[in-house]
Amino acid sequence: MPEIRPITAADHAAWRELWQGYQSFYAAEIAEPTSDLTWQRFLEPNEPMHAALAWHDDKAVGLVHWIFHRSCWTAGDYCYLQDLYVAEDSRGSGIGRALIEHVYAQAVAAGAARVHWLTQETNYPGRMLYDRIADRSGFIQYRKVL
Repeated sequence: MPEIRPITAADHAAWRELWQGYQSFYAAEIAEPTSDLTWQRFLEPNEPMHAALAWHDDKAVGLVHWIFHRSCWTAGDYCYLQDLYVAEDSRGSGIGRALIEHVYAQAVAAGAARVHWLTQETNYPGRMLYDRIADRSGFIQYRKVL
């Protein structure tokens, strides 16, 4: 199993490579200044944003980002698992599950009431995993880009 640990400033290049892979997977292009700001937020202790990398044989093979936020429905915060990515050559080896379970543990330690996330309908391999380790909410996401 991989070693999963919070990112440090020294992990920037490894994170950036996986972050680019994540964007390619979702056919997205996030502006460099936004990626730079995101990285800085992960390193700031007072930010609700967090990141960890999965390591195997001294190589980063997966990333996960999560954000704690308030809810009107519970006393405890919710934990939004925003980004999850496993390098293509490492998929199917349990790394995705390990990264999600890492977030579960962080959420429990923080007293969160729930972990939630989104995925594309066409992400069938991911959905097969998610269906085994979480419950589908039955909600449909709507959004307006501003």
